[in-house]
Amino acid sequence: MFEMKFLADVNVEKPIVDFFGENNYDIKWIPDYDCQMSDKDLLKMANAEGRILITNDKDFGELTFLQKQVSVGIILIRITGQDVTKKLKMINTLLLKYKEKLFNNFIVITEKKIRIIPLEGAR
Repeated sequence: MFEMKFLADVNVEKPIVDFFGENNYDIKWIPDYDCQMSDKDLLKMANAEGRILITNDKDFGELTFLQKQVSVGIILIRITGQDVTKKLKMINTLLLKYKEKLFNNFIVITEKKIRIIPLEGAR
């Protein structure tokens, strides 16, 4: 199995990035590199480094499914509001129950469920 590596988009809250780091995951946070990076370049960086992209930006659904941009895996967080606690709870559930599904899938996390959509052309 591949090493689990992640790339957090600029819109991902710092406590989420910290959570991954505290749990010994290899994670890079875009504000530490380039806050102006385009979505396409962000996806390229994630692919080049074998990182699963974590984002709050639903535009990655269009890039992945309509424009057929290949990705290692994407975790889209669709939990409204500023309460990071809810997001962390669902991310923890994802890592505990579905860790083996992080690669080659587009994962949507909402307050109530985790949806896993296989990616076409997955590596």
